[in-house]
Amino acid sequence: MNCLYCYVRGSKYGENMAERLSVKINAPEILEKQLQLRAKKNQFGYIVLASATDPYMPVDAQYGMTRKFLELFLKYRFPVHVITKSDLILNDIDLLLEIDKRAILPEDLRMKPGRGVIISFSIASLAEPITQILEPGAIPPVKRLETMQQLSEKSLLTGLNCMPVLPFISDSDEDLEQMIAAAKKYQAAYVLVAGLTLFGTDPGTSQVMYYKYLERFHPHLVEQYKKLYRFYPHPPYDYHNRINHTVKRLCEKYQIRNSIG
Repeated sequence: MNCLYCYVRGSKYGENMAERLSVKINAPEILEKQLQLRAKKNQFGYIVLASATDPYMPVDAQYGMTRKFLELFLKYRFPVHVITKSDLILNDIDLLLEIDKRAILPEDLRMKPGRGVIISFSIASLAEPITQILEPGAIPPVKRLETMQQLSEKSLLTGLNCMPVLPFISDSDEDLEQMIAAAKKYQAAYVLVAGLTLFGTDPGTSQVMYYKYLERFHPHLVEQYKKLYRFYPHPPYDYHNRINHTVKRLCEKYQIRNSIG
């Protein structure tokens, strides 16, 4: 989705993200060999589609790689956790429903979460003017919420990843309450919250790109960010402790889990 804050920026996988993407068209064949081996050894566990890159980037509409992966997960009965900012996932509801029914879960996961499919939608802010700039390849936050609701209404386990919340931009108690209230309204089963991590000093890295964003749109926050990130690429413990305390309180208020299981 070409997110400016993406931690992949600055690595070999994040070079020239805006100009070109590499599609490993032989990935399904490689994946099938691994799944065959794991299934033969009865080594079942969740496969996560996302983290480094969104499985439903716009280019996937052309190549259909994610659907091929899902077909293999269904064939070998592996559970899957999909993390996305896209509504392209709606095209694969049929496969997701079948995986949810047929996936083999490890014994320690049969009770919690006890599902073959988990789907998390990521938002950094509910404000579209912010996400248009920081997440140029993603659909607007309200569209993500609506897509999440559609999947929830199909009885799939869905939740909201407020990741990353943006210091001094989308991490206030009011901002967090708005996101958790929206999660409840759009039928999320859980909410997960995490802070912003910034890496790198070279052009194209997340730290450099994000500070350029701040300098242009929030110049009054630059010094606050430098203080918050003066030692580490992530905020200090006190910051995370405040966020976690607030999220726990708000999840109790809105009667929504702050964990998947």
